[in-house]
Amino acid sequence: MRYGFVVPFASETEFVELAELGERTGWDAVLSWEGVWRRDAWVQLAAAAVRTERIRLGTVITPAARYKPWDLASLVSSVDQLSRGRVTLGVGLGALNSNWTTFEGEESRRVRARKLDECLEVFAHLTSGEPFAYDGEHYSLDLTSPVEPSGPPPSVQRPHPPVWAVGAYVPGRRRQLSLERAAHWQGVFPAYAGGAEGSSGLTVDSLRTIVGELRRLRAEAGLPWEGYDVVVEGDSHGEFGEVHGSPQPWADAGATWWVESWWDVPDTPEGVDELRRRVAAGPPRP
Repeated sequence: MRYGFVVPFASETEFVELAELGERTGWDAVLSWEGVWRRDAWVQLAAAAVRTERIRLGTVITPAARYKPWDLASLVSSVDQLSRGRVTLGVGLGALNSNWTTFEGEESRRVRARKLDECLEVFAHLTSGEPFAYDGEHYSLDLTSPVEPSGPPPSVQRPHPPVWAVGAYVPGRRRQLSLERAAHWQGVFPAYAGGAEGSSGLTVDSLRTIVGELRRLRAEAGLPWEGYDVVVEGDSHGEFGEVHGSPQPWADAGATWWVESWWDVPDTPEGVDELRRRVAAGPPRP
């Protein structure tokens, strides 16, 4: 199992300091998150990329339906180049909140899901650097000519930077569309429908169910299970959310990443000090 942590709040400078500290103390990844009208996650990650050498850099969660695919590809490609191939894109529909609706209005879940799928398909083609044409419901483009337009160089990671997608299992539903999306990419943030609003709803047993379903979907699509990431967000320092305590039972159930998600730490200078303390303590390895 590998270990990461989410920085729930920090200035750009503090984010870089926490990333450097995480690298020194044995963490495998540091993650930022995206919202509307807040500090820019990709600026934080780009700054951390040039000050670190090993630790992976990523997001939890990029609401890709908000992006034009070419804008998202440019951002991720830049961090991929700066980090020499250490960026991971974490995606989902995103949770509608007042910051979102104040600035951008509201679209249905179905529309956002379709935009998300199309955005990721175009993103993957663009970052591969190969000519392609795409004709979707929301995005259409023809880049079969190698002449113009010219974009950034192909990503360091091939065929494109890895994508971790939220995958929610809905009991009793014949088709698990969210898990089908996640199974198509390189990793999953698993969730189980029926938990409290804003929570993952996960238990160790439900994670086993989700992993089994993902294995089936990957096999049916002719995709290997080896190398696929199952990313569990938890809190080994307290009891925030449903997932806390030792990561070991989750690893036994199929998780390959444990990501510390300290959303209950206060957004204050004292809170940043607490983040430093937790990062300095290192990952909760057995």
